[in-house]
Amino acid sequence: MTIQQLEYVLAVDTHRHFAKAAEHCRVTQPTLSMMLQKLEDELGVKLFDRNVQPVKPTPAGKKVIEQARRVLYQASLIKDIVNEEGQSMSGTFRLAILPTIAPYLVPRFFFKMVEKHKDLDIHILELKTAPTLKALLAGDIDAAIIASEPIEPELQGNILFYEQFFGYVSHNEPIYKNELIRTSDVNGERLWLLDEGHCFRDQLMRFCQMEQVKIHQGAYRLGSIETFMRMVEGGNGITFIPELAVHQLSKEQKELVRPFAIPKPTREIVLITRKDFIRHSIAELLIKSVKAAVPPEMLRLHANQKVV
Repeated sequence: MTIQQLEYVLAVDTHRHFAKAAEHCRVTQPTLSMMLQKLEDELGVKLFDRNVQPVKPTPAGKKVIEQARRVLYQASLIKDIVNEEGQSMSGTFRLAILPTIAPYLVPRFFFKMVEKHKDLDIHILELKTAPTLKALLAGDIDAAIIASEPIEPELQGNILFYEQFFGYVSHNEPIYKNELIRTSDVNGERLWLLDEGHCFRDQLMRFCQMEQVKIHQGAYRLGSIETFMRMVEGGNGITFIPELAVHQLSKEQKELVRPFAIPKPTREIVLITRKDFIRHSIAELLIKSVKAAVPPEMLRLHANQKVV
C-alpha cells in the first residue's frame, strides 16, 4: 500500500469516474486502474462498484476512503512541520473565504501581502459556510475566514474583526426618510435577500425575527449582494450590506445607506483552522495583514453592537 494508491482512491471517490480521476492525477487510466486493482488485491476487498455509472464506493470502500483521507492529511503535515520549523513563508496555502466577505476584504490585504512574500502561493476559494467547514475538516483547505466561531470540536477560531450590517434603501422606500432602520421597519415583500445557505442571510433573519419572509427576488434565487445593490440603486426595495462594502461606495451610493438602531447587528469575522494545524507562521501573517487592512474601530466590539 502506497500514498500514491491512496491518492488514486480519493480521486476516484471525488470524480466517480476512472478517466476523470486519472486526468486529475495526471496519469493514464490504465495506470490508475492497475494501481487500484493491486490495492484491492492486497486488501482482499473491492473498493468501488464498477458496474454502475457513476462508480460508487462499496461499503468496505467507504471505510477505506475515510481512513485514506485521514492518512493523506497526516502525511501532508510532514512538509508543513518542516516549513514551520524554519518559519517558511513559501509553498501553497489554501484559504476559503465566504462570498459575503471576500469581495470587500480580499482587495484590502491580499495583494500587499503577496507582494511582500512572493514565494507564498495563496489559493483563495469563495465558499459558503457549510462547504467551507466540510472542506476544512476533510483537509482540502488549510484555513478559512467565516462569520462565526466554529462549534466543531476539531476546529479553532481567531476573531479578526467585527463587522456591522447596514441597510441599503432605494429612494422609493418609505424608510428612506428615516435616519435609522428598526427591525419593525423591515417589510419582507420589499426585501432583496441572499438565498438559503448564506450565514449573512441567516444572521439577519434571526436578528429581524423574520421566520418566514416573502422575499422580493423570484427571478434571483442565486443573487449576490452586488446584484441586489444594483436593484436598490434602480429604485426597487431594500437589501443589507456588510460594513466593509460601505467603504467602497461613492458619495451618491452612501446616500442609500442606513444604519440599524441600537443594538446594531454585528458579525464576527473569524479565521478558522483545524486544531492540528501546523503552519502558524502563515496564520499569524494572515491575521496581522487582515487586522492592518480594516478600519481600527472594527477591531473591537462596541457597547452599542450585538453579535448575531
